[in-house]
Amino acid sequence: MRTIGEVAHLLGISTHTLRYYEKEKIMIPDRDERGDRRYSDSHIQWLRFVIKLKETQMPISKIKKYASLFLEGEHTASARLSLLEDHKHYIEQQIKTLIDVDGMLERKIVGYKDYISNRAAKAQVD
Repeated sequence: MRTIGEVAHLLGISTHTLRYYEKEKIMIPDRDERGDRRYSDSHIQWLRFVIKLKETQMPISKIKKYASLFLEGEHTASARLSLLEDHKHYIEQQIKTLIDVDGMLERKIVGYKDYISNRAAKAQVD
């Protein structure tokens, strides 16, 4: 079991973020006899998943919904599946957009490099 500070350091997030996730019922850590938060390996695995969902622009409201459904039990498996499939579709759309933008940027960069190179070559001739 790890402390809140250890988990924050391990995951590269703030203790404030961990407290926020607890307040929003996204993550419920265990407590020791003094009431201090304690995080197990399964908590850390869940937090890594939550962080990836956030990094891929899943709104906190949807992460909360997923966590709530999970806590409700196995009968919510279809709803959880649907939520994840929707997010996967969103990510696939983002990947397509990023690939398109990458191609556009590559063409612009090549164009500028050619322009600058041609200008430099012309300046040497003059």
